[in-house]
Amino acid sequence: MIPLPSTLPEYTVTELSLALKRVVETGFSRVRVRGEISGLKKHTSGHVYFALKDQDAVLDGVCWRGSFQALSLSPQEGMEVIAMGKLTTYPGRSKYQIIVDDMELAGEGALLKLVEERKRKLAAEGLFDEVRKKPLPFLPQLIGIVTSPTGAVIRDMLHRISDRFPLPVLLWPVAVQGETAASQIAAAISGFNHLDQKPDVLIVARGGGSLEDLWAFNEECVVRAVAESQIPVISAVGHETDVTLIDFAADKRAPTPTAAAEFAVPVRSQLAQTLRSHESQLSNRIQHSLSLYESRLEALRRGLPPLESWLDDHAQKLDDLFERLVNTNRWFIQQQTSALHHLVQRFSPALENVVQKKSQQFEAFSQLLESFSYARVLERGFTFITGSDGGLISSKINAFPHQHIQIHFHDGPTSAEILGEKKAE
Repeated sequence: MIPLPSTLPEYTVTELSLALKRVVETGFSRVRVRGEISGLKKHTSGHVYFALKDQDAVLDGVCWRGSFQALSLSPQEGMEVIAMGKLTTYPGRSKYQIIVDDMELAGEGALLKLVEERKRKLAAEGLFDEVRKKPLPFLPQLIGIVTSPTGAVIRDMLHRISDRFPLPVLLWPVAVQGETAASQIAAAISGFNHLDQKPDVLIVARGGGSLEDLWAFNEECVVRAVAESQIPVISAVGHETDVTLIDFAADKRAPTPTAAAEFAVPVRSQLAQTLRSHESQLSNRIQHSLSLYESRLEALRRGLPPLESWLDDHAQKLDDLFERLVNTNRWFIQQQTSALHHLVQRFSPALENVVQKKSQQFEAFSQLLESFSYARVLERGFTFITGSDGGLISSKINAFPHQHIQIHFHDGPTSAEILGEKKAE
C-alpha cells in the first residue's frame, strides 16, 4: 500500500533550528529571570559565561564584554540574582540561553547568604583569629585614612581628630561603592604598608548605606588586605548596626567613622589632666617615702651609741694595738741583728783568708801579664814601624821608597823616610 502524501511541512535541521530561534526571540524578546549563578567563567575575550539555576532547572547565560563592564554589580559564584536580557537559541547545538545585559541582586537575603558563606570560609583560614589582632598605638605620629575624598565622612573625621589631638593625616582617596571600589580599597591598604614613612594606624571608612552599597567591604580582596596589613587597622563602615566582613579582620571595629577618629587619638586636654594627676600622685608618694625614710633614719640614729664615746673606745684600742706592734717589731729587729752578728763572727776569718789568697793570685797573674807586654820587648832593644796612617809595617813588602814612617823605641817614636832598598854586597 502506497502511503498518502503528508500535509505537514518539511524542514531541514537548519531550517527548524532557525524557525525555533525566531519563535523564542519573538516570544521572549525581553525577560527577567531569577536564579543562582553557577559555573561562572570569564573568557580572555572579556565575555562571561555562566548558568542560572534553581531547584529544578538550569538556564545557560552569557554576558558580552561591553554589557559586563556596565553591570551595577560584580557577579559572584553562588549569588542569587535577577538577570535581564533576551532569550535566544544556539542552533549549532539545539540549546537555548539568555543573553544578559543587566543584572541585580535578588534581594538582601541572597546577599546575606553569600556573606555568611564567605565569612565561614575566611574564618576557617584564620583571618579573624584574635591572635592576629594588633594593639592600637597610644599616640600615633601619622594617621592613614582610606575613604572617599569628598563627603561628610572625611570632614567629620578630620574635624574630630583636630578637636581631640591635632595630628598629621594622610588620605588615600578611593571609591567606596561600585565596580572598582573593592580593588581600590585593597590597593590603598597595601599601598600604605609599602610606604617608606608608614602611618602608625589606618582607618578604613565610609558612611552608611544598604547592604549593596557596603558590598565592597565584604569582598575577599579587601578582607585579605586588612588581615595582612602590618599597620593596625580600624574599620569604620556604615552605622553601628552595619556589619561587614572587614570588621572581623580589622584590629578594631568602630561603630562610625567619627568613633574611629576617637579610637585613633586621645583627647589632649584629658592627657594633660591625667599627667597632672599622675604628677601630683608621684609627688605625694615621694614625700611620703622621704618622711618614712627620715623616720627610719632617726630611729637608727637613736639606736647608735654616742659618737665621741665610740671614738674614745676605739682610739684606746688602736693605741694598744700600735704599742703591741712597736714592741713586736723592736724584739724582731733585735733578734735579727743578733743573728747577723753571729754569722759575721763565724764567717769573717774564712772570708779574710779567701780574700788574701785571691789577692796573691791576682798579683802573680799581673806580673806574668806584664812580662808579655810589648813595652818590655822594646826595652830589650826591639822596635816596630808604622806608616803615616798608623798601620803596622811588618814586612818589606809593605815598605816603599820615600815613604814616611814612624820608628817606635822603648822611650818613644821618631820619624824617618825610606830612601830605598839596600842592595846586598
